[in-house]
Amino acid sequence: MEVEMKIRTLMMDPVTQMPIVVLRDLSGNTILPIWVGVYEANAIALEIEKINTPRPMTHDLIRTLLQGMDTKVNRIVVSDLKDDTFFAVIWLEKDGQLISIDSRPSDALAIALRTDSPIYVDENVLKNSRMSSSQEKGQGEELRRWLENLNEEDFGRYKM
Repeated sequence: MEVEMKIRTLMMDPVTQMPIVVLRDLSGNTILPIWVGVYEANAIALEIEKINTPRPMTHDLIRTLLQGMDTKVNRIVVSDLKDDTFFAVIWLEKDGQLISIDSRPSDALAIALRTDSPIYVDENVLKNSRMSSSQEKGQGEELRRWLENLNEEDFGRYKM
């Protein structure tokens, strides 16, 4: 089973100073933080803030290629979590046929934003993420509690 989610915010981890994409389900009850690299965060931030670049970025190029091939992004799915690494699948639709493409979650999210495609997370990923975070000690658990208790005014902008 998959849970539809939206990108809630893009922020910096106060402990590691690495970017975090925070996904939240549509009911607002579940969050999933995914740590991403700086370049990937910038690609996501550019689209969130609707900043145009003088030349197409990689994810813009992918969107243009898909459009040129009359292929639609059906959805993206954060599909697995192994050894603290998230995995994703981009589901493409071409001539009524679904095609799955293995992807890093950060790339899948950047493409979903550019193609206005839905974002899903497999229920097992949410469950395993909670289990692994409940086993963490100290700062990891503190960060999770902090993320879960954030209010609208607490969200700062990711600075590129």
